[in-house]
Parts: sequence; C-alpha cells; structure tokens
Amino acid sequence: MAGAIAKAIGDLSNAKLVAVSRRNREKGEEFARQFGCQWYEEAETMLQRERPDVAVIATPSGAHLDGVLLCARYKVHALCEKPLEISVDRCRRMIEAADQAGIWLGGIFPQRFGPVNQAAHAAISQGRFGKLAILSAWVPWWREDSYYGGGRWQGSLAMDGGGAMMNQSIHNLDLLQWFASADIKASQGLAVSEVFAYTDKLGHDPKLIEVEDAALALIRFANGGLGQLLGTTAAWPGSLRRTLLAGRDGTIEIHEDTLLTYRFRDQRPEDEALRTQLGAKTAHAGGAGDPMAFDHRNHRVNIQEFLVALEEKRTPLIDGREAAKSVAIAEACYESARTGRPAKPKL
Repeated sequence: MAGAIAKAIGDLSNAKLVAVSRRNREKGEEFARQFGCQWYEEAETMLQRERPDVAVIATPSGAHLDGVLLCARYKVHALCEKPLEISVDRCRRMIEAADQAGIWLGGIFPQRFGPVNQAAHAAISQGRFGKLAILSAWVPWWREDSYYGGGRWQGSLAMDGGGAMMNQSIHNLDLLQWFASADIKASQGLAVSEVFAYTDKLGHDPKLIEVEDAALALIRFANGGLGQLLGTTAAWPGSLRRTLLAGRDGTIEIHEDTLLTYRFRDQRPEDEALRTQLGAKTAHAGGAGDPMAFDHRNHRVNIQEFLVALEEKRTPLIDGREAAKSVAIAEACYESARTGRPAKPKL
C-alpha cells in the first residue's frame, strides 16, 4: 500500500515525497531507493528532521492512532489509510488530538473518487432515484492462508480489529454510507440507523485467524431504505465487487469500476454517453484474489483533494469524522453478531 501511495504522490505536481519511516532497514532502504526519498527507522526522528507538511499513515490499522498522535505532537497534517482505526474510541482519540493540535486529519477511501462511484453519487444527489429504496454491496473475495499466516498482522484482533468486514469491506461500507448521505442531503451524522449481522470463520483455519473471513449485514438506512453488505475472503478464486442502488425511478449496478446498469425513468440525453464512457470492462479485479491487484489512480485523486483542501484552508471531503463513520458501522455489525440482536452505529 505504501508503494501505491508513493506512486500517487509522484504523479502530483504540488507534492514531493521526501521521506519514509519503516522499522525494517532492508525494506526501508529499498523503498527509499525506489522512490527517491530518505529512509528513517523511527517516525519521530523523521518528523523532527524533515518537518513535512503532511504525513501519510500506511501502517497496520491498529497502529494508526499512534501515527496520528505523533503527527499532532509535531503539528503535521495526517492523511490515514483505511480504516481510520479499529474502533470508534480510537478514532475519537485521533480526531480530538488533531483538533487540539490544529492540524487536519484525513482519510483515504479512494473508491469514492472513481468515476463510476462519482456518477452514482451525482445521480443520488440529483434525486434521480426518487427515494433510494435499496443500497447493497457484495465483496466476494479470496485470500490464501499465507495472507494471514507467518506472523502477519492481518487477521489479528490487535492490529486488524476485524476481518472481511473491517478490512476488505470497509470501502463498501464507506460507499453505502456516502451514497445514503447524499439521498438525505446530510453531511453530518450517520446515514445508517441500524444493522443486523452475522460473522464467522468459514474458509480458513480458525487457529490461523482471530477475526471473521465471512460477514453478512442487513442495514436500515436513515432514509428508510434497506440494504445488505456481504464481505468475505473465503470465496475462491475471488470475484468483482458489486453495488446495487435502486428506487422507484431508477437503478444503478456497478461491478468494480464498470457501470453495468444506469437507467432512470427520466432518461436524459447525456445518459447514453455516460453509459458508454463508464461501461467499458474493468481492467483489474481490485484485489478480488490478490491483495495487490489495484492501481493508484484513485489514491492520487484522494491525496490531491486533501492537499487542495489544505491550500484552500477548508475541510477535506474525507476528514477524520467522515472517515470514522464506516468504523462505527462495522463496530455495530460486530456488536450485532456477538449479541444476536440489531445494533445502532454510534460515533
């Protein structure tokens, strides 16, 4: 992930990658050679000496809090990979630290910046569905045992916080929340009012992972609409992510970054051009079977938006509070799965 972020920064005209912190000397120095920057073993030493404008945090999920607290200490704006952290409490601590330090905390959810999801969000904002009745997503992925084994942080409660829901499907939780917010014209608060979920370990040795590799959540949205999220890493060989958005006046279906259906009762002249433009077959599987099977284009736009927001002295589109919403939904799903009862997300 750090390599994808470095490539994205390298594409920007208003940013330069100056340093990287990584504990492993061999890997850190190789990264620094590849991307033309300075390697530091300790992140604090890097911040002290380099005094960067922004630090991008791409550590294991359960270490994001430590990175943000360090950035707050040195007054460095922080942009954090998904999920923001592994619990709402840890997210709150990050947000409070950033506020007190007077820095911006941003989240990386690059799927929001893909052209297909941007088009879907615009259609919702324009009211083209009527009221959104259905908002559902599927993440039918596969991960080999080696992804979790060998002392890796993936699959551990301490560093991953959760499995197929908190790690792999968090992008889609974020998208569903973002889409639903557009339908109720709300940028504050949660657009998910209640969830009921099941989680289990079905495709991997339970001794290998501490978290779920299969999760199914039923969702009630604040606008009254219904939906579901299926997330798994137990579906060999892995398939494309899918999204369905529907109401009495229209339907959108998305497979990965390909627009399959874009139909509305009030057809407009520009709709056919958009279907042609965004309906081309996706070029990659987005990590369906290979966690590194993605490109960095949407990361580039995500990072660019954060930098422009800093220059314009405005709130980034995905600030800490916005990025924490998907963590709150995932946490409610885990509560429901544990208790066998519906749960309400809380921020």
